Amino acid sequence: MSKPSTPPLPARLESVFSDLLKELSSCGHQASTLIERARLPRWCRKPLFFFLGYIAKADGRVMEADIRYAESLMKALGLSNRQRKKAIDQFQRGKAASQLPLRQGLLFRLLAAIWPGPALKTAICLCHGAQVLGQPGKARRYRCEDAIDHIGLPVAVSDDIFESYASKVWIRNAGAIAKPDTYEQACQILGVTRRDDLESIKRTYRKKVSECHPDKLAQQKLTPSELAMAKDRLLRYQQAWELIKQRHRPL
Repeated sequence: MSKPSTPPLPARLESVFSDLLKELSSCGHQASTLIERARLPRWCRKPLFFFLGYIAKADGRVMEADIRYAESLMKALGLSNRQRKKAIDQFQRGKAASQLPLRQGLLFRLLAAIWPGPALKTAICLCHGAQVLGQPGKARRYRCEDAIDHIGLPVAVSDDIFESYASKVWIRNAGAIAKPDTYEQACQILGVTRRDDLESIKRTYRKKVSECHPDKLAQQKLTPSELAMAKDRLLRYQQAWELIKQRHRPL
């Protein structure tokens, strides 16, 4: 099998991270729901909302979706009125920051190696905040990566989180995508991530192909345009699968 494009995460970090990504998927990629289930230590709140404010101001203006998301996290965390005021204050401080102070995320950095859970949950919340408007632009993504680096995690963590959103949330219609040129594009078309093994990807591929195969569609009453779209999706699935197979061929 070909070498991974990014260095593997430390074993302990990888194990906790994989479990959290599965939990995120089971929550419908709603970070607030994940936090309701998995919870966050109290000391994570101040840096979390500071970083969210910092990310929200990436394009120069905080959007309504950013505020709604911050409020959903406050609700998920069960904050009292007093605690909400503190969270809002931290969000405002993050908005006003042009760069991240060294002290922000210090406790995360000290504990990440032995207790990665809080940092990883926070990273998922930050990535969700970066993509509340859809696939994040460079400014939002860079600020999110900056925050994740600040809490002592490899930037590759953000790549994997965004890939999870790309395959489950951002991609709605494979037929609207051009022929895949990269492994990441192929994964997006099939609704998988580069963390999935070949057998898992193969099962997903077969399921998707069965949904738009001509033999199955012949039994349905579809318009010519619907048939053309199904044919295009089938072609994209096949192209994606061929690219993925090439990546997994033995050296």
